Amino acid sequence: MSRSATIKRDTNETKIQIALSLDGGHIALQESIFPKKVEDDHATQSSSAQVISVQTGIGFLDHMLHALAKHSGWSLIVECIGDLHIDDHHTAEDVGITLGLTFHKALGQVKGVKRFGSGFAPLDEALSRAVVDLSNRPYAVIELGLKREKIGDLSCEMIPHVLESFAQGAAITIHVDCLRGFNDHHRAESAFKALAVAIKEAISRTGTNDVPSTKGVLF
Repeated sequence: MSRSATIKRDTNETKIQIALSLDGGHIALQESIFPKKVEDDHATQSSSAQVISVQTGIGFLDHMLHALAKHSGWSLIVECIGDLHIDDHHTAEDVGITLGLTFHKALGQVKGVKRFGSGFAPLDEALSRAVVDLSNRPYAVIELGLKREKIGDLSCEMIPHVLESFAQGAAITIHVDCLRGFNDHHRAESAFKALAVAIKEAISRTGTNDVPSTKGVLF
């Protein structure tokens, strides 16, 4: 059964379209929201297993979502037109929310999956840990210890907020913390990769149709 979804979310601040397949494979959008073809391919990757294209207008956010999709085993297309003339807040927050909503829709009822997942990921001197619960109770604890004001065009304060917004939209619980490292780029990227590893485990199929809860329901 296909675990995929497409969501469009338009506000006065952002216009976003996301297509997601939790199991990889081919995905496509019926029509782009961009008025003309965007040639920026820095966060684009295509193979028989995965299709990834992330274009938010914020290069480092694209890089983080590319890493999240790649190591989660997703196919992911993200298009966003945001009010970047103001700052990066609305774009980063709304992309996180919309990605979470798309994940929630693609996953469907939480049954036949492990529910819990954990992961560690290093990037050189940095090491991060993530734990995921497909709880249908949105909650996020994010401790990355970032020191810089910005990485590229993305404010460092927005990096944990993107993850919090994703958890809110996805209705899942996540704990993500960077255990060590001195390079903020490495700390942030290892955190997104650790989350990807944890999500991949949590959504993996068990071969049954059971609801992984003593309550018998997760909603």
